[in-house]
Amino acid sequence: LWAADVGQNAVEEVSLIEKGGNYGWKVMEGSRCYDPRDGCARTGLAMPVTDYDHGLGISVTGGYVYRGSDVPALEGRYVFGDYGSGRVWALTENDSGDFEREQLFDTNLSIASFGVDENRELYVCAFDGKIYKFAPES
Repeated sequence: LWAADVGQNAVEEVSLIEKGGNYGWKVMEGSRCYDPRDGCARTGLAMPVTDYDHGLGISVTGGYVYRGSDVPALEGRYVFGDYGSGRVWALTENDSGDFEREQLFDTNLSIASFGVDENRELYVCAFDGKIYKFAPES
């Protein structure tokens, strides 16, 4: 279960949720201390798999793990975006179990949501009234 969590003031985050996990909400904002600002107790907290500050975006929009066949390069990767910046990223788990974030697109879209069709293909919905389908590079 993935959770894209809009930050309080400065940091957006994506977490991989596990039963009983404590994600530090209220104490942490992403991987940074929030309350208190410094020296917060992190013991027992599950840190996000990725986070970013408002230099990259201002409102994370959760997505999906890609399970379609049209874009093989995305297979098994969690795809998400940012409403404010229009950026779209994909997360990949590396051999050590950490996640690496790759920017796929830098658009001018206000990304509202993602969706999946009956063929498990991925779409992004924007506030321009359009729905965009992910497609392989030509």
